[in-house]
Amino acid sequence: MVKNETNKAQQFIKVGYALFVILAIYHLLINKNVIDCATNLGIALIFDPFNQQVSWNNRPKWQRTWLIVHVLIVITVLVFGLLNK
Repeated sequence: MVKNETNKAQQFIKVGYALFVILAIYHLLINKNVIDCATNLGIALIFDPFNQQVSWNNRPKWQRTWLIVHVLIVITVLVFGLLNK
């Protein structure tokens, strides 16, 4: 029972992550609103799409790299949006 609930929670988290990334792309390409894009990309990080039961140091390197790159993209887009406002 607990494993099934954990799988549902992980699926919800992955869907949340994907939806906020898609919403960020929408704001960037359709609405041309860079600040909203950065905001949604930042919110997407709340939904860590990887196994959250594993500590940061025990995660595979590619997962840590992906999350760091994601944060750097958020910061870059936010700074770009603020400087061009």
